[in-house]
Amino acid sequence: MPKGRPPVNSCLAPVTLAGSGNGTGTTEMNHRNEGKRVMRGRAGRMQGGRGSGRASTGAVRLWGRHAVEAALLNPDRRHRKLWATREGVASLDGELPSDFPVEWASPADLARLVARDAPHQGLVLECDALEDVYLENVLDGDPQRPLIVLDQVTDPHNVGAIMRSAAAFNACGIVTQDRHAPPESGTLAKSASGALEVVPWVRVVNLARALEEVAEAGYWRIGLDGNGTTTLSEALPTGPVALVLGAEGEGMRHNITQHCDALARLPISSAIESLNVSNAAAIALYAVAIREPV
Repeated sequence: MPKGRPPVNSCLAPVTLAGSGNGTGTTEMNHRNEGKRVMRGRAGRMQGGRGSGRASTGAVRLWGRHAVEAALLNPDRRHRKLWATREGVASLDGELPSDFPVEWASPADLARLVARDAPHQGLVLECDALEDVYLENVLDGDPQRPLIVLDQVTDPHNVGAIMRSAAAFNACGIVTQDRHAPPESGTLAKSASGALEVVPWVRVVNLARALEEVAEAGYWRIGLDGNGTTTLSEALPTGPVALVLGAEGEGMRHNITQHCDALARLPISSAIESLNVSNAAAIALYAVAIREPV
């Protein structure tokens, strides 16, 4: 059965920072720095080595203010430890629980915990990966909330950017394969700018079978293809829609195009051959958002 993670709220709620997942309490969020717990320590040479960005077994390491803040606000996320500069913690929109595990570190220390040259912005959070759920849990049938299906899009920057657009246009979820898709990671989360905690990410074993389930739920499946005979605006239905995008260069696999109800193109100039997949996804999501209601 297809798996993914459970749907969460469609926007970040500025109420409290979530606890560490082990029963610790939370404090009311505010924008002031006073009262924040001062803890001492140093990051030192952490597991995974310099520039690896690897976390402990079974964990994910996130960095950057938006990605870390969104993870701290997500009640479904189990947190393990935060390495931070004082400036990084001060930039958060809220206060950490008094007993949250924080280790103060210099920017140079933090650079050893993340991928080489990654902009950590004074914050590195180690946490458990998000839980899996089933595809049926995100198919709400709302015509205003499209589903994004990615066929072998492997670049974490692209997948993260698509998540960010999906959050902006209130998509109900993103579907990828277990294989031939990037794992949950700090690089993907940084590109998603907090959307990893907002947009349900469904990972399935068989993408064609998942598209059959999507159709059974009442979604019209449109594959974006530069050789499509109609434009996307012409192909859009009035009901629920699933937008299917393939990898750059290769596009969708034949079996996936066979599981689409229509193939459509974006009306781009002949001066350029194609768009980056994340740009194409953003334009397609916008087209769904502005289509005329019946």
